[in-house]
Amino acid sequence: MWVERLFRDLCSHVMALTNLPAGAEAGFMDREIRSGEGWSERLGAALATCRVFVPLFSPRYFASEMCGKEWFAFAQRTIHHVALSNQPAEAIVPALWVPVPPSQLPLPAERLQFNHNTFGERYVTDGLYGLIKLRGYAEQYESAVYELAKRIVRVAETVRLDPIRPLDYRLVPSAFGSPASTPGTTARTLHVTVAASSRHDLPEGRSPEYYGDSALDWNPYHPVSQRPIAYVAEDLVRNLNYQTTVGSFDDEAGHFDSKQPPTRPEILIVDRWAVEDEQRRQRLAAFDQESRPWINVVVPWNRYDHQSRAKESELAHRLEDTMPVKMSQGRAACRAAANGVANMETLGQILPQVVEAAAQQFLRHAQVYPPAGSPAAGTERPRLLGPMGMNGPPAPPPAPFPPTAGSTGRGYRGADDETNDNDNDRGDADDIES
Repeated sequence: MWVERLFRDLCSHVMALTNLPAGAEAGFMDREIRSGEGWSERLGAALATCRVFVPLFSPRYFASEMCGKEWFAFAQRTIHHVALSNQPAEAIVPALWVPVPPSQLPLPAERLQFNHNTFGERYVTDGLYGLIKLRGYAEQYESAVYELAKRIVRVAETVRLDPIRPLDYRLVPSAFGSPASTPGTTARTLHVTVAASSRHDLPEGRSPEYYGDSALDWNPYHPVSQRPIAYVAEDLVRNLNYQTTVGSFDDEAGHFDSKQPPTRPEILIVDRWAVEDEQRRQRLAAFDQESRPWINVVVPWNRYDHQSRAKESELAHRLEDTMPVKMSQGRAACRAAANGVANMETLGQILPQVVEAAAQQFLRHAQVYPPAGSPAAGTERPRLLGPMGMNGPPAPPPAPFPPTAGSTGRGYRGADDETNDNDNDRGDADDIES
C-alpha cells in the first residue's frame, strides 16, 4: 500500500516536471504484475528499456535475491553504455525506504555517488517509510518525494541509455552476491589479469590501434568499445559484489605460486596475439602447467579486426598448443570463454558464469580457518573464513517480496511493506523503473 502511494506520487511529479503526454506511463512498478501474466517477460522488457532505476533501500531489499537480479540486469546496461561511450552513466537513483547502515550495503550500492542529505534530515534518519507512516512528517514526505522526482527527471534527461534486448532476469546472478551472503561480512575479492602486448612491443605488422602504453590499455573491441577490456571486465565483476583489482600478466608472471593456497579467484584475459612473443608464450605455457583451477581464461576476439580474422585459425591453434589445460578446463561456459568471446554483449553474458566457476574452485582450494578451540559435541561444523567465506551463521531465507516498479521513461525499484494499514507494517523490498 505505502509503496504504491509513493509510486503514484512520484509519477505525478514526473508528469508535472516533463512534457510527457497525458495518459503516458511515467514509471513502471513490478507490483502490478502477477504470475501467469507474462511477469518475467514484462519485467525483463522494463529493465531493458527504462531510463532510470530507483531502488528503495531497506535491509530486506538487500536480502532479496530477486532485487539483486534486477539491479544486476539494469547495471549491465550502464556498464555497456560506459564501454561504448567512455562517459559516466549514473542512471541508478537510490531512495531510502528504511535507512541502512553503510556497513550493511553490498558493494554495488556502497559505490553509488549519491548524497541523501539533500532530501532532508528526517528523510535520512527515518526514510520514506517513516515519513509516509507518521502524519506529523507529511510536509517532510512531500518535500523528499518532490526532490526525488526532480533527481529522476534530471538523470533521465542527461543520461541516455540505449535499450537492449531483454534479459531473462531469472537466469542472471544477483548484484548482491549469493543468497547465503550476509551483509557486513568480509568483502569478496577477485583479480583480473591481462596478457597482452603494449603498442611498444607488438608483433611485426600488427596494428597499434587496439593497444596502448601497457597491457591494461588493450581494447580488443575497438572501435565499438571506447574502454580497455581490463576496465570493462572490472566493472562487470564489481557488479557481482566483488572488490576487484587488475594487473598485467607480464608484471605478475613471476609471482604465481601453485604450492601456496589461493587468496582469491582470478580471471586471466588473453590476447591471442600475445603468443607471438616467444618469451610471453613460454611464460603462458609455464603458467598453464601449474594447477590453478581457481583461475579461468577469457579470450576476447573481434571478428571485425581484419588482421585478427585473417590469422584466426593460426593464432587460435597456437594459443591452444601453449595453454592446453586452461583452454579445456572447467564448465562449458569457461571453455566457450577460452575459445573466443566475439563482442561486448557476449562478454557481459558469459563473464559472470566464468567468475562463478572460478569462485567455486577457490572455495575448494582455499585455506580453511576453523574457529579457535576444539569443537564440542553437537557444535556447528567449522565454516570457511576469509575473503570468499562467511564469518557468521547463514542468513534466514528472505520473506516473499512484491514485484518491482519502473517505467519506460524514468524508473523506480525499492522497498515495500505489507498492504494492510496497521501498526504492524514491515518494510519490504521493491524497485521502480522510469
